[in-house]
Amino acid sequence: MKKLLWLGTGVLAVGFGVAACATSRAGYATAPYKVIRAEGAFEIREYPEISIVATERGRDGDSFMRLFRYIDGGNATKEKISMTTPVFMVDGKMAFVMPEKNQAAPPLPTSAQVKLDRMKAQQVAVYRYSGARSDKSEPAALKTLRAWMAENKWAEAGKPFAAYYDPPWTPGFLRRNEVLVPVTPGS
Repeated sequence: MKKLLWLGTGVLAVGFGVAACATSRAGYATAPYKVIRAEGAFEIREYPEISIVATERGRDGDSFMRLFRYIDGGNATKEKISMTTPVFMVDGKMAFVMPEKNQAAPPLPTSAQVKLDRMKAQQVAVYRYSGARSDKSEPAALKTLRAWMAENKWAEAGKPFAAYYDPPWTPGFLRRNEVLVPVTPGS
């Protein structure tokens, strides 16, 4: 009886964790894109030009908090800005996507460490994977994506970058992560 109670409690806890994580991810607006091709964990997407707010990724772990303070009212208009997904890691920077209502004119940052920027419109190859971030997971995912790109004749047209969709408290096995590479059709 005790084993059944323990097993039932464990299943309930895992079920609740899955529902809470899925609900927290589903509660955020996502950067707009159009899927051109989908094949399992791989996609070719078209992103329009997107307004982002970015900060240098440092070893201090404060990058996320600098961006969070900006969306929490640490901007020139003291406006609270909705959180969106994903958090992009591009060229040594962490970037939040501006929600649709702030795309045309995001408020100016009050911190010199936070900058408004634009991600150019682009076509990208994407590989989706789960797990906690590590020094091994991103390079392994990028290797997998590049092999798929070569097999499907997509040529790299820019630097790879990463996207993360879940809050830090999400268990690794439930996290949605992506590596993205700007592409053009190969010959």
